Order: sequence, then C-alpha cells, then structure tokens
Amino acid sequence: MNLGSAVSLALLITTAPPPTAREAVTDTYHGTRVTDDYHWLEDWEAEEVKQWTEAQNRYARGVLDELPNLDAIRQRVSEIMSAETVSYGGLKYRGGKLFVMKRQPPKQQPFLVVIADILSMSEEQILLDPNALSAEGSTSIDWFVPSPDGKLVAVSLSTGGSEAGDLHVYDTSTGRQVHEVIPRVNTGTAGGDLAWLPDGSGFFYTRHPRAGERPPEDMNFYQQGYFHQLGTPTEQDRYEIGQDFPRIAEIEFEMNDDNGWLLLTVQNGDGGEFAHYVRFPEGSWIQVSEFSDKTVQAIFGPEQDLYLISREDAPRGKIDHMELREGEIGQRKTIVTESEDTVVTSFYGSPPSLLPTKSRLFVTYQLGGPSEIRVFDHQGNRLPGPEQLPVSAVGGLELMEGDDVFFSNGSYTQPFAYYLYRPEENETTRTPFASTSLVDMSDVTVVREFATSKDGTRVPVNILLPPGVKRDGSNPTLVNGYGGYGISLTPRYQPVIKVLLEQGVIFAVANLRGGGEYGEQWHQEGNLTNKQNVFDDFAAALRHMIDRGYTKSDKLAIEGGSNGGLLMGALLTQHPGLVKCVVSHVGIYDMLRVELSPNGSFNIPEFGTVKNPEHFQAMHAYSPYHRVRDGQDYPPTLFLTGVNDPRVDPMQSRKMTARLQSATGPDGLILLRTSYDSGHGRGTPLLERIAQEVDVTAFLFQQLGVEM
Repeated sequence: MNLGSAVSLALLITTAPPPTAREAVTDTYHGTRVTDDYHWLEDWEAEEVKQWTEAQNRYARGVLDELPNLDAIRQRVSEIMSAETVSYGGLKYRGGKLFVMKRQPPKQQPFLVVIADILSMSEEQILLDPNALSAEGSTSIDWFVPSPDGKLVAVSLSTGGSEAGDLHVYDTSTGRQVHEVIPRVNTGTAGGDLAWLPDGSGFFYTRHPRAGERPPEDMNFYQQGYFHQLGTPTEQDRYEIGQDFPRIAEIEFEMNDDNGWLLLTVQNGDGGEFAHYVRFPEGSWIQVSEFSDKTVQAIFGPEQDLYLISREDAPRGKIDHMELREGEIGQRKTIVTESEDTVVTSFYGSPPSLLPTKSRLFVTYQLGGPSEIRVFDHQGNRLPGPEQLPVSAVGGLELMEGDDVFFSNGSYTQPFAYYLYRPEENETTRTPFASTSLVDMSDVTVVREFATSKDGTRVPVNILLPPGVKRDGSNPTLVNGYGGYGISLTPRYQPVIKVLLEQGVIFAVANLRGGGEYGEQWHQEGNLTNKQNVFDDFAAALRHMIDRGYTKSDKLAIEGGSNGGLLMGALLTQHPGLVKCVVSHVGIYDMLRVELSPNGSFNIPEFGTVKNPEHFQAMHAYSPYHRVRDGQDYPPTLFLTGVNDPRVDPMQSRKMTARLQSATGPDGLILLRTSYDSGHGRGTPLLERIAQEVDVTAFLFQQLGVEM
C-alpha cells in the first residue's frame, strides 16, 4: 500500500458546477409550508432539465477524468470484472434438465443455459443469449420459467435497464423462439411471474395494463393474473384474478404439477403484507390468507396441502401446515415454532426459502446477516442437514427429485457455488455450478462486531480486513449499509472490492434496523415513523469503526444505493463531519415527493404517506433534501443515477445535487453522474458497470488519500 497526500480539490475543480435556476414552489402539508426551489428538475421531458443534466455530466467528467491513479484503477477494475470467469444463478430443475443463468465476461449480460447432466458441464447448451439480441448489450433477461417437461421456457426480456419486460417462449431443443410474444408482463417494482399448466399447453402470467386501458400514470400498476393458451392471439387471453387487488399489487405464481392447483401470492406494495389464493382446475378460486393475518409465504407440499410462514404472534416466523380440499380450506396448525433465529421469506421469483420435499422440510434461517439451512420432517422434528460454510449465506433452494435438493452457499471470501444434498446419505456434493474468480481472498480476515446505537440496540458490523491492518486509526475505510424493506444484507463475495483491499482499504457492511436480519420487529423498528433508527444505527456503526481504532473521520467513506442512497443522504445531512466522502447510487432524497413519482406508491407501506400527519412529520424531519443547510461544509459526494430507472425516479438525484451544490458553493464537491443506458442496476451492461466502478473507486481513492 502506498498512501500519499490527496490531490488538492482546488487542482481538480477547474470549473464551477453548472448554474441551477431557483424557481420556488410552495406546498402546505398539515399546516406546514414547504418551499422547493428545484421542483422544476422533476420533469425529465423538459428540454431545460435534459440540458442541465448534460451540463452536470460534463462537470462531473471534468473532475472524474482528472483523478489520480485513473489508468491503474481502470486497468485493475477491468481486469477483475472482465476476466473470463463464470458465475451462476437462478437454477431451476425441470424435466430432468437444469436451467441456469450464466454470467461470463466479457459478455455484457448473463445468458440462459440448459444442462442435461446435473453433475457434469459436458452437455451445456446456450439456450438464449441476450448479448446476440443487441450489439451494445442493452437487452437483458428479467426472469425465466421452464415448462414442467423442460421442452419450452418462457422468458421476460427488457432493454436499457428498464425492467419493462415482454414475454417470449423458446424451444429448448432448438433454441428458437416459438409462439406468441406477450407484452408488458414485467415492470420495475411490481416485477412479474408465470406458471405453466402441468401439460405445458399454456400458462398463467402477470399482466400490466395495455395502451388505452388505464391513464398514463397507472400503466405500471394494477397487475392482474391472466391465462394464455399457446397458439392463440394474446388478445384472447383469459382474465383470471386481480381486479379487486390493490393498485400496488405484486403477484407471484406457483403451480402444483401433480394436480393442477395454482397458488397465487399477492404483496401489498413493498411493506411486507401478503395474501394467498388457490385456484382449482375447474376454475374456482379460494383465498387462504389475507393481508392482515401475517402469513408472509406459502408453498405447496407433496400432498394436497400448503406450508406457510406466519408472523402471527411470531415476529421471527413460524411454519404452519394447512390441509386443502377441492374448493375448501382444511385444518391449519403450527409445526415449527418460532426460534431465536429468523425464518427467511422470499419473493420476486426467488427460489423458496421454505421447500417441502417428499418427506422433509428445508427452511432457510437468517442469523443476523449470515444464514443457514435447517431440515425438519413433516411433523416439525429437526433432522440432520447439509454441510455449509461458516459465516456464510445460503439460498437457491431447488427440488431435484424425492428429497434431494440443490442449494447455493458462499461467503465474503468464497464465491457462491451450488451444492447437491442427498438426505438419505446425508451427503453434500459441490456441483460444477460454482462461480470462479481470478481474485484470491484467502488473505482477508473477516470479523463480526457489534456497534451500540443511540437507543442501546446492538448493530452487527461485518468487517473485511486486508493483511497488515493496525488499529491505529490510520486505515482508509469504506462502510456500506441499507436498512429497509425487510431486506437482509448477507455475506456476499464481491471480487471487485479486492481493488480496495489490495490498497489497504478496510471494507465493512452494517446490518441495520429496517432490514430482516432479526425478523419483522427488526424491520418495523426501522420503517415508517421509526425510520430515524436506521440512520442512528449507521452513525453508530461508523463511530464504532472509529472508536475501535480502525479508522478516523478523515479516512472514512460511505456508499449505498436505492434505499441505501436515502441512508447516505440522511447521514451526510445529519452528521456532515463524520465521514470524509459519500458515494450514493440511485438514491431517494426528497421524501415528500417519493409517492408522487411513477413508481412511488409501492413505497408507501415502507416509508409512509404525506397524507398521514404522523408520517409527514417523520419523513419531513429526516428527508435529506429538506435537511440541507446553506453554508454547511458537506463532504464531497458522488451521486450516480440512470435515466431508465423504473424504481427510483432520477429526479431525486438531480434535486439533491442541485440543493447541495447551492449550499456548499464553489468550495464544495458535489458530482452527479447520469447514465443513459442503465436503470436501477438490473440489466446494466458490463462495460457500463465497469465504467461506474472505475469512477467510484477513483473518487474514493482521491478522497481517502490512497495511491496505486
């Protein structure tokens, strides 16, 4: 490691930020007047907003392109991210075949492969390569669902990171597209899904409004369930369910291939409320759970039954069993009671965290960040389970046959791999579906410590230490956090952070309230009117890193995205002197305008609504955009956003940039990097991901005084 003095900001900033007009707009909320000088930056269709964005990009490039060590950083980042390594995800087993998404740089996008031999790669067939569909690599696969016999696969494709997916069907024997294209099956937050009939002759799918069916502001809402018979016009598709669902409904399907029963899960926006319905083959639907009864996941068992994860009087989750009869609900009873650890839930087409097999029940448990798989019989008795890596994350549960299952396992220092577990032999086998990397993390030490938040809550901090670290406060350090939507930050192997570790930079991840690391109570203590707890937790984690002698404020950087971008905004406005610099991706900053964006209503169950006086008071109190104060010395900040973002309106980054530039004046460094071929992150081409990583790393190194 070679640490030198940071290049003077005065030498980097050769021009001032582009001027930004102030046009005051005042709104009144429950008697409180709120003035917004940059309301005009919300309108992306306005030519002046596009010109302003271009000017900000030129200003940002004028700084970023002159940062020191840029060539060395670009070379190392490109070497790692473009290396001809492989990684796998989304494994599904159908008709005796394995379908899996494969990422293999220098290809811009992951592609879909099918493999006949489960423990051999010798018969791998590329089924669909989206890189061949667009020269610039802008087309990506949102999700895929093979038919039960494995002869067909349905794929949602979108472009430019928009996640606006249309459905295509491919023949797995030829790789050719067949049958009809169904438009608008997937959108950014609502997502999308599909379930095949057992005979593969048609499927149930998620349908969004089409042109003329809804006003423009409602086109990405009102998701419903429809049925399509292969070989028929999509205009003849049959409506099934959803007309009475909430505007912010998010739907997922599961088909029982043995009896043709269909399970539908609908989430009420992003707040963690779920309802479940079952459709019987003759066409009747019954509702088996409501939003209010705290059943958060359901899955078919091997008989005429359901297994359900419930938080009723069990905020960390318990497992219930429900008998079903044609057209009616049977008895429901708890078979696995709540434990000290948290039962994981999954949605958005993720492999289930609860998987019933012929005679067993596989359950993923969250342990405050790390996770593990536990096995029970159908009566809830604990059984031996698969071997797993220590302090790691597990997932990807997928039934093979009988009781045999696949699962994925990885850690901060070991890449994810898929394993095959055979319970009868109690044997765990590492399959060839293992990520590879040219990066060696064996010299990295991982420690897990606990910070103490403002109210006394213990907050986990996972710390990756490069060789030779001394706790003398001199180490450049980057801390990441999220804290929202019940999402848990689990151990994840990230090869590109080796660029930081090689230069002596400590990397840490904080498990904050608002996430799901310790169950629903942990989530609720960090959402709605309790959101301030998340920011207090993060500040405590940063102070912990300082108090423990790992670093000091002048060597401390923070980075986050989306809801984690809100975290960055809150930290830099509430504790501007605590960190040296900030990197914030696709973040939320103006909390009073979130729900008015095209995607904003989905966030109301998590953040609240300005229509509620208590919600308004809480959001206004922490809203980063409204907490910026003129004349305050705010840390140098790099904002990144993509014009195609379907989840967080890029206007959030535009407005926050303008407000901070106004507050800090010519002596501050507030940069906005806007990408024109990306969105919220999904589907971003490899070259753009590399370019973003180079800019972020160079910015961090300059600010933290790191030289390569």
